Amino acid sequence: MTDIGRIAARAATGWGVAGWGAAYAVLGAGCAGGGRALFGLAWLGWAVAAVGGAAVAVGLAVARRGLQPPLRRALLALCALAVVAAFSLLMDVITLIFGQGVDSRADAGLRALSAVGAVLLAATARPDRPVPAADPVGPAPRRVQLAACAGTLAFAPYVVMKLVWVLGGTFAGTDGAEMRAASERNGASGVWLALESWGVDGTVLLAALGVFLLWGLVRPWGRVFPRWTLVLRGRPVPRWLPLTPALLGAATLVPYGTFGVGYLVLATGGAVTIRPGDFHSEADVLLVAWIGFCAFAVYGVALAVAARSYWRRTGPGRRPS
Repeated sequence: MTDIGRIAARAATGWGVAGWGAAYAVLGAGCAGGGRALFGLAWLGWAVAAVGGAAVAVGLAVARRGLQPPLRRALLALCALAVVAAFSLLMDVITLIFGQGVDSRADAGLRALSAVGAVLLAATARPDRPVPAADPVGPAPRRVQLAACAGTLAFAPYVVMKLVWVLGGTFAGTDGAEMRAASERNGASGVWLALESWGVDGTVLLAALGVFLLWGLVRPWGRVFPRWTLVLRGRPVPRWLPLTPALLGAATLVPYGTFGVGYLVLATGGAVTIRPGDFHSEADVLLVAWIGFCAFAVYGVALAVAARSYWRRTGPGRRPS
Protein backbone atom coordinates (compact mmCIF):
# COMPACT_ATOMS: atom_id res chain seq x y z
CA MET A 1 0.00 0.00 0.00
CA THR A 2 1.34 3.46 -0.94
CA ASP A 3 1.85 6.25 1.59
CA ILE A 4 -1.20 8.05 0.20
CA GLY A 5 -3.24 4.85 0.51
CA ARG A 6 -2.14 4.35 4.11
CA ILE A 7 -3.02 7.93 4.98
CA ALA A 8 -6.45 7.57 3.39
CA ALA A 9 -7.05 4.25 5.15
CA ARG A 10 -6.01 5.72 8.49
CA ALA A 11 -8.33 8.69 7.99
CA ALA A 12 -11.19 6.35 7.16
CA THR A 13 -10.66 4.26 10.29
CA GLY A 14 -10.40 7.46 12.35
CA TRP A 15 -13.78 8.61 11.07
CA GLY A 16 -15.10 5.11 11.74
CA VAL A 17 -14.00 5.34 15.37
CA ALA A 18 -15.61 8.78 15.64
CA GLY A 19 -18.87 7.43 14.21
CA TRP A 20 -18.83 4.49 16.59
CA GLY A 21 -18.14 6.84 19.50
CA ALA A 22 -21.11 9.01 18.53
CA ALA A 23 -23.42 5.97 18.48
CA TYR A 24 -22.00 4.82 21.83
CA ALA A 25 -22.54 8.25 23.36
CA VAL A 26 -26.11 8.42 22.10
CA LEU A 27 -26.90 5.00 23.56
CA GLY A 28 -25.42 5.88 26.94
CA ALA A 29 -26.99 9.32 27.16
CA GLY A 30 -30.33 8.02 25.93
CA CYS A 31 -30.45 5.34 28.62
CA ALA A 32 -29.29 7.72 31.34
CA GLY A 33 -31.68 10.47 30.31
CA GLY A 34 -34.55 8.03 30.01
CA GLY A 35 -33.97 6.60 33.47
CA ARG A 36 -32.96 3.15 32.15
CA ALA A 37 -30.15 1.54 34.15
CA LEU A 38 -27.46 -0.32 32.21
CA PHE A 39 -26.31 -3.56 33.86
CA GLY A 40 -28.42 -2.49 36.85
CA LEU A 41 -26.37 0.69 37.46
CA ALA A 42 -28.15 4.02 37.05
CA TRP A 43 -24.93 6.02 36.57
CA LEU A 44 -23.43 3.73 33.92
CA GLY A 45 -25.28 5.40 31.06
CA TRP A 46 -23.40 8.66 31.62
CA ALA A 47 -20.10 6.74 31.84
CA VAL A 48 -20.88 5.08 28.50
CA ALA A 49 -21.69 8.48 27.02
CA ALA A 50 -18.34 9.82 28.29
CA VAL A 51 -16.47 6.90 26.70
CA GLY A 52 -18.30 7.54 23.45
CA GLY A 53 -17.41 11.23 23.54
CA ALA A 54 -13.75 10.38 24.13
CA ALA A 55 -13.86 7.99 21.17
CA VAL A 56 -15.23 10.76 18.95
CA ALA A 57 -12.38 13.07 19.94
CA VAL A 58 -9.70 10.41 19.49
CA GLY A 59 -11.13 9.23 16.16
CA LEU A 60 -11.19 12.75 14.74
CA ALA A 61 -7.63 13.33 15.94
CA VAL A 62 -6.46 10.12 14.24
CA ALA A 63 -8.21 11.14 11.01
CA ARG A 64 -6.47 14.51 11.05
CA ARG A 65 -3.00 13.76 12.45
CA GLY A 66 -2.49 10.03 11.97
CA LEU A 67 -1.68 7.39 14.55
CA GLN A 68 0.57 9.24 16.98
CA PRO A 69 1.76 7.37 20.11
CA PRO A 70 -0.59 9.18 22.56
CA LEU A 71 -3.54 8.53 20.26
CA ARG A 72 -2.62 4.86 19.95
CA ARG A 73 -2.52 4.53 23.74
CA ALA A 74 -5.91 6.22 23.97
CA LEU A 75 -7.33 3.82 21.36
CA LEU A 76 -6.03 0.81 23.29
CA ALA A 77 -7.49 2.14 26.55
CA LEU A 78 -10.89 2.66 24.91
CA CYS A 79 -10.62 -0.82 23.37
CA ALA A 80 -10.05 -2.34 26.83
CA LEU A 81 -13.17 -0.58 28.16
CA ALA A 82 -15.21 -1.81 25.18
CA VAL A 83 -14.01 -5.38 25.74
CA VAL A 84 -15.11 -5.22 29.38
CA ALA A 85 -18.55 -3.89 28.36
CA ALA A 86 -18.94 -6.70 25.79
CA PHE A 87 -18.85 -9.27 28.60
CA SER A 88 -21.47 -12.05 28.21
CA LEU A 89 -22.56 -11.00 24.70
CA LEU A 90 -22.22 -14.69 23.85
CA MET A 91 -25.18 -15.57 26.05
CA ASP A 92 -27.33 -12.96 24.33
CA VAL A 93 -26.40 -14.35 20.93
CA ILE A 94 -27.22 -17.92 21.96
CA THR A 95 -30.63 -16.97 23.40
CA LEU A 96 -31.52 -14.99 20.28
CA ILE A 97 -30.45 -17.81 17.93
CA PHE A 98 -32.79 -20.22 19.66
CA GLY A 99 -35.75 -17.86 19.87
CA GLN A 100 -35.49 -16.73 23.46
CA GLY A 101 -35.61 -13.09 24.49
CA VAL A 102 -32.75 -11.27 26.19
CA ASP A 103 -33.18 -9.98 29.74
CA SER A 104 -32.58 -6.37 28.69
CA ARG A 105 -32.49 -4.99 25.16
CA ALA A 106 -30.47 -2.00 26.31
CA ASP A 107 -27.84 -4.21 27.93
CA ALA A 108 -27.71 -6.50 24.89
CA GLY A 109 -27.38 -3.50 22.58
CA LEU A 110 -24.55 -2.10 24.67
CA ARG A 111 -22.71 -5.44 24.60
CA ALA A 112 -23.09 -5.76 20.83
CA LEU A 113 -21.98 -2.19 20.17
CA SER A 114 -19.07 -2.66 22.57
CA ALA A 115 -17.89 -5.78 20.72
CA VAL A 116 -18.02 -3.94 17.38
CA GLY A 117 -16.12 -1.05 18.92
CA ALA A 118 -13.46 -3.31 20.41
CA VAL A 119 -12.68 -4.71 16.96
CA LEU A 120 -12.70 -1.28 15.30
CA LEU A 121 -10.54 0.33 17.99
CA ALA A 122 -8.01 -2.51 17.94
CA ALA A 123 -7.77 -2.36 14.14
CA THR A 124 -7.28 1.41 14.20
CA ALA A 125 -4.60 1.16 16.90
CA ARG A 126 -2.57 -1.25 14.79
CA PRO A 127 0.55 0.57 13.52
CA ASP A 128 1.34 0.64 9.81
CA ARG A 129 4.19 -1.59 8.67
CA PRO A 130 5.46 -1.17 5.12
CA VAL A 131 6.16 -4.82 4.33
CA PRO A 132 5.94 -7.08 1.27
CA ALA A 133 2.66 -8.31 -0.15
CA ALA A 134 0.68 -11.08 1.47
CA ASP A 135 2.17 -14.56 1.58
CA PRO A 136 1.08 -17.31 -0.85
CA VAL A 137 -1.91 -19.39 0.13
CA GLY A 138 -0.86 -21.87 2.79
CA PRO A 139 -1.50 -22.91 6.38
CA ALA A 140 -0.81 -20.70 9.37
CA PRO A 141 2.49 -21.08 11.24
CA ARG A 142 2.82 -24.15 13.43
CA ARG A 143 2.41 -22.21 16.69
CA VAL A 144 -0.92 -20.83 15.46
CA GLN A 145 -2.11 -24.31 14.49
CA LEU A 146 -1.13 -25.53 17.96
CA ALA A 147 -3.31 -22.77 19.42
CA ALA A 148 -6.16 -24.01 17.22
CA CYS A 149 -5.61 -27.54 18.57
CA ALA A 150 -5.80 -26.20 22.14
CA GLY A 151 -9.00 -24.32 21.35
CA THR A 152 -10.55 -27.44 19.85
CA LEU A 153 -9.56 -29.75 22.70
CA ALA A 154 -10.82 -27.26 25.28
CA PHE A 155 -14.36 -27.93 24.08
CA ALA A 156 -14.08 -31.72 24.49
CA PRO A 157 -15.15 -31.91 28.18
CA TYR A 158 -17.93 -29.39 27.53
CA VAL A 159 -19.30 -31.37 24.58
CA VAL A 160 -19.14 -34.66 26.52
CA MET A 161 -21.00 -33.08 29.45
CA LYS A 162 -23.73 -31.70 27.21
CA LEU A 163 -24.12 -34.96 25.29
CA VAL A 164 -24.47 -36.93 28.53
CA TRP A 165 -27.40 -34.73 29.53
CA VAL A 166 -29.12 -34.61 26.16
CA LEU A 167 -28.90 -38.41 25.90
CA GLY A 168 -30.54 -38.83 29.30
CA GLY A 169 -27.46 -39.51 31.43
CA THR A 170 -26.37 -37.97 34.72
CA PHE A 171 -23.51 -35.54 35.26
CA ALA A 172 -22.70 -33.35 38.28
CA GLY A 173 -25.59 -34.93 40.18
CA THR A 174 -28.16 -33.86 37.59
CA ASP A 175 -29.76 -36.06 34.94
CA GLY A 176 -31.02 -35.24 31.48
CA ALA A 177 -34.68 -35.03 32.54
CA GLU A 178 -33.84 -32.44 35.18
CA MET A 179 -31.84 -30.38 32.68
CA ARG A 180 -34.72 -30.45 30.21
CA ALA A 181 -37.13 -29.36 32.94
CA ALA A 182 -34.72 -26.54 33.82
CA SER A 183 -34.63 -25.46 30.17
CA GLU A 184 -38.43 -25.30 30.06
CA ARG A 185 -38.53 -23.45 33.37
CA ASN A 186 -36.00 -20.90 32.12
CA GLY A 187 -38.01 -20.16 28.98
CA ALA A 188 -36.18 -22.23 26.37
CA SER A 189 -37.65 -21.87 22.87
CA GLY A 190 -39.50 -24.61 21.03
CA VAL A 191 -36.53 -25.01 18.67
CA TRP A 192 -34.18 -25.61 21.58
CA LEU A 193 -36.50 -28.15 23.22
CA ALA A 194 -37.14 -29.91 19.92
CA LEU A 195 -33.40 -30.33 19.36
CA GLU A 196 -33.00 -31.75 22.86
CA SER A 197 -35.83 -34.23 22.24
CA TRP A 198 -33.90 -35.44 19.15
CA GLY A 199 -30.71 -35.90 21.19
CA VAL A 200 -29.07 -32.73 19.91
CA ASP A 201 -27.80 -29.94 22.16
CA GLY A 202 -27.87 -26.45 20.63
CA THR A 203 -24.67 -25.31 22.31
CA VAL A 204 -22.82 -28.35 20.94
CA LEU A 205 -23.87 -27.30 17.44
CA LEU A 206 -22.54 -23.80 18.11
CA ALA A 207 -19.30 -25.26 19.45
CA ALA A 208 -18.92 -27.28 16.25
CA LEU A 209 -19.42 -24.14 14.16
CA GLY A 210 -16.86 -22.35 16.31
CA VAL A 211 -14.28 -25.07 15.76
CA PHE A 212 -15.01 -25.01 12.02
CA LEU A 213 -14.37 -21.25 11.99
CA LEU A 214 -11.18 -21.68 14.01
CA TRP A 215 -9.67 -24.16 11.56
CA GLY A 216 -10.80 -22.12 8.60
CA LEU A 217 -8.56 -19.34 9.89
CA VAL A 218 -5.45 -21.52 9.98
CA ARG A 219 -5.84 -23.93 7.05
CA PRO A 220 -5.58 -23.20 3.30
CA TRP A 221 -9.29 -23.89 2.71
CA GLY A 222 -10.00 -20.74 4.70
CA ARG A 223 -8.22 -18.74 2.00
CA VAL A 224 -9.50 -20.49 -1.14
CA PHE A 225 -12.82 -22.35 -1.28
CA PRO A 226 -12.09 -26.13 -1.39
CA ARG A 227 -13.58 -28.68 -3.78
CA TRP A 228 -16.42 -29.66 -1.46
CA THR A 229 -17.91 -26.17 -1.77
CA LEU A 230 -18.99 -27.10 -5.33
CA VAL A 231 -19.63 -23.94 -7.38
CA LEU A 232 -17.40 -21.81 -5.16
CA ARG A 233 -14.37 -24.09 -5.31
CA GLY A 234 -11.13 -22.46 -6.35
CA ARG A 235 -12.35 -18.93 -5.68
CA PRO A 236 -10.71 -16.73 -3.04
CA VAL A 237 -12.58 -16.56 0.26
CA PRO A 238 -13.62 -12.93 0.94
CA ARG A 239 -11.37 -11.73 3.75
CA TRP A 240 -14.25 -10.35 5.79
CA LEU A 241 -16.19 -13.62 5.73
CA PRO A 242 -14.20 -15.44 8.44
CA LEU A 243 -12.70 -12.35 10.06
CA THR A 244 -16.00 -10.71 11.01
CA PRO A 245 -17.32 -13.54 13.22
CA ALA A 246 -13.79 -14.36 14.43
CA LEU A 247 -13.01 -10.86 15.67
CA LEU A 248 -16.45 -10.37 17.22
CA GLY A 249 -16.27 -13.83 18.78
CA ALA A 250 -12.83 -13.21 20.24
CA ALA A 251 -13.90 -9.80 21.60
CA THR A 252 -16.78 -11.56 23.38
CA LEU A 253 -15.30 -14.88 24.46
CA VAL A 254 -11.95 -13.71 25.82
CA PRO A 255 -13.45 -11.44 28.50
CA TYR A 256 -16.38 -13.80 29.13
CA GLY A 257 -14.13 -16.79 29.67
CA THR A 258 -11.32 -15.10 31.56
CA PHE A 259 -13.60 -13.12 33.87
CA GLY A 260 -15.61 -16.26 34.48
CA VAL A 261 -12.51 -18.26 35.37
CA GLY A 262 -11.37 -15.47 37.69
CA TYR A 263 -14.72 -15.52 39.48
CA LEU A 264 -14.57 -19.31 39.80
CA VAL A 265 -11.13 -19.07 41.39
CA LEU A 266 -12.61 -16.78 44.04
CA ALA A 267 -15.65 -19.03 44.47
CA THR A 268 -13.52 -22.17 44.78
CA GLY A 269 -11.37 -20.47 47.39
CA GLY A 270 -14.43 -19.38 49.36
CA ALA A 271 -13.93 -15.65 48.76
CA VAL A 272 -17.34 -15.39 47.07
CA THR A 273 -20.40 -17.59 47.06
CA ILE A 274 -22.05 -19.12 44.04
CA ARG A 275 -25.70 -20.17 44.05
CA PRO A 276 -26.56 -23.75 43.04
CA GLY A 277 -29.31 -22.57 40.69
CA ASP A 278 -30.64 -25.58 38.79
CA PHE A 279 -28.10 -27.94 40.43
CA HIS A 280 -28.23 -29.74 43.77
CA SER A 281 -25.13 -28.29 45.41
CA GLU A 282 -22.49 -25.61 45.10
CA ALA A 283 -19.91 -28.28 44.24
CA ASP A 284 -22.02 -29.45 41.29
CA VAL A 285 -22.43 -25.99 39.84
CA LEU A 286 -18.71 -25.28 40.31
CA LEU A 287 -17.81 -28.41 38.37
CA VAL A 288 -20.08 -27.47 35.48
CA ALA A 289 -18.94 -23.84 35.53
CA TRP A 290 -15.25 -24.79 35.46
CA ILE A 291 -15.83 -26.95 32.39
CA GLY A 292 -17.80 -24.24 30.60
CA PHE A 293 -15.69 -21.19 31.40
CA CYS A 294 -12.38 -22.97 30.74
CA ALA A 295 -13.69 -24.03 27.33
CA PHE A 296 -14.76 -20.48 26.46
CA ALA A 297 -11.55 -18.90 27.76
CA VAL A 298 -9.15 -21.21 25.93
CA TYR A 299 -11.19 -21.19 22.72
CA GLY A 300 -11.51 -17.39 22.85
CA VAL A 301 -7.75 -16.92 23.13
CA ALA A 302 -7.15 -19.46 20.35
CA LEU A 303 -9.67 -17.64 18.14
CA ALA A 304 -7.92 -14.32 18.78
CA VAL A 305 -4.54 -15.83 17.88
CA ALA A 306 -5.91 -17.43 14.71
CA ALA A 307 -7.76 -14.27 13.67
CA ARG A 308 -4.61 -12.20 14.12
CA SER A 309 -2.62 -14.63 12.00
CA TYR A 310 -5.30 -14.67 9.28
CA TRP A 311 -5.45 -10.88 9.28
CA ARG A 312 -1.67 -10.64 8.81
CA ARG A 313 -1.49 -13.38 6.19
CA THR A 314 -4.33 -12.17 3.96
CA GLY A 315 -4.26 -8.38 3.84
CA PRO A 316 -2.18 -6.46 1.30
CA GLY A 317 1.15 -5.50 2.79
CA ARG A 318 0.75 -7.79 5.78
CA ARG A 319 3.46 -10.00 7.21
CA PRO A 320 3.07 -13.80 6.96
CA SER A 321 2.98 -14.56 10.66
